[in-house]
Amino acid sequence: MTLQVNITPNGRMSLPADIRKRLGLEGGGAVLLEETADGVVLRTVDQAVAKAQAIAKRYAGHPDAPIEAFLAARRRDSGE
Repeated sequence: MTLQVNITPNGRMSLPADIRKRLGLEGGGAVLLEETADGVVLRTVDQAVAKAQAIAKRYAGHPDAPIEAFLAARRRDSGE
Protein backbone atom coordinates (compact mmCIF):
# COMPACT_ATOMS: atom_id res chain seq x y z
CA MET A 1 0.00 0.00 0.00
CA THR A 2 1.34 3.41 -0.90
CA LEU A 3 -0.15 6.59 0.52
CA GLN A 4 0.74 10.20 0.13
CA VAL A 5 1.34 11.92 3.46
CA ASN A 6 1.86 15.66 3.48
CA ILE A 7 4.60 17.26 5.54
CA THR A 8 3.89 20.60 7.17
CA PRO A 9 6.36 23.50 6.91
CA ASN A 10 7.68 22.64 10.41
CA GLY A 11 8.37 19.02 9.35
CA ARG A 12 5.40 17.24 10.90
CA MET A 13 3.39 14.58 9.17
CA SER A 14 0.34 12.60 10.24
CA LEU A 15 -0.20 8.89 9.78
CA PRO A 16 -3.76 8.12 8.67
CA ALA A 17 -6.01 6.85 11.47
CA ASP A 18 -6.64 3.43 9.92
CA ILE A 19 -2.89 2.78 9.70
CA ARG A 20 -2.32 3.95 13.28
CA LYS A 21 -5.11 1.61 14.38
CA ARG A 22 -3.65 -1.42 12.55
CA LEU A 23 -0.21 -0.72 13.99
CA GLY A 24 -1.50 -0.27 17.54
CA LEU A 25 -0.59 3.42 17.64
CA GLU A 26 -4.09 4.71 18.36
CA GLY A 27 -3.16 6.38 21.63
CA GLY A 28 0.13 7.68 20.32
CA GLY A 29 3.43 5.90 20.30
CA ALA A 30 6.79 5.84 18.63
CA VAL A 31 7.96 4.76 15.22
CA LEU A 32 11.51 4.32 14.04
CA LEU A 33 12.59 5.93 10.79
CA GLU A 34 15.22 4.15 8.71
CA GLU A 35 16.78 5.84 5.72
CA THR A 36 17.69 3.29 3.04
CA ALA A 37 19.06 3.53 -0.48
CA ASP A 38 15.47 3.05 -1.70
CA GLY A 39 13.91 5.72 0.52
CA VAL A 40 12.49 5.90 4.03
CA VAL A 41 10.99 3.05 6.06
CA LEU A 42 8.85 3.62 9.15
CA ARG A 43 8.54 0.78 11.68
CA THR A 44 6.89 0.48 15.04
CA VAL A 45 9.22 -0.36 17.91
CA ASP A 46 7.69 -3.87 18.04
CA GLN A 47 8.37 -4.37 14.32
CA ALA A 48 11.97 -3.19 14.73
CA VAL A 49 12.52 -5.54 17.68
CA ALA A 50 11.05 -8.46 15.73
CA LYS A 51 13.35 -7.67 12.79
CA ALA A 52 16.41 -7.50 15.07
CA GLN A 53 15.44 -10.79 16.73
CA ALA A 54 15.07 -12.48 13.33
CA ILE A 55 18.52 -11.26 12.31
CA ALA A 56 20.06 -12.41 15.61
CA LYS A 57 18.37 -15.81 15.29
CA ARG A 58 20.10 -16.39 11.94
CA TYR A 59 23.47 -16.06 13.68
CA ALA A 60 22.68 -17.85 16.95
CA GLY A 61 24.96 -20.80 17.40
CA HIS A 62 27.05 -19.94 14.34
CA PRO A 63 30.74 -20.34 15.23
CA ASP A 64 31.69 -17.13 13.39
CA ALA A 65 29.04 -15.01 15.13
CA PRO A 66 30.69 -12.28 17.23
CA ILE A 67 29.03 -13.38 20.46
CA GLU A 68 29.89 -17.04 19.83
CA ALA A 69 33.50 -16.11 19.12
CA PHE A 70 33.58 -13.97 22.27
CA LEU A 71 32.15 -16.78 24.42
CA ALA A 72 34.57 -19.31 22.93
CA ALA A 73 37.50 -17.01 23.74
CA ARG A 74 36.24 -16.54 27.30
CA ARG A 75 35.94 -20.33 27.71
CA ARG A 76 39.49 -20.81 26.43
CA ASP A 77 40.79 -18.08 28.75
CA SER A 78 39.04 -19.57 31.76
CA GLY A 79 40.20 -23.12 31.00
CA GLU A 80 36.70 -24.54 30.46
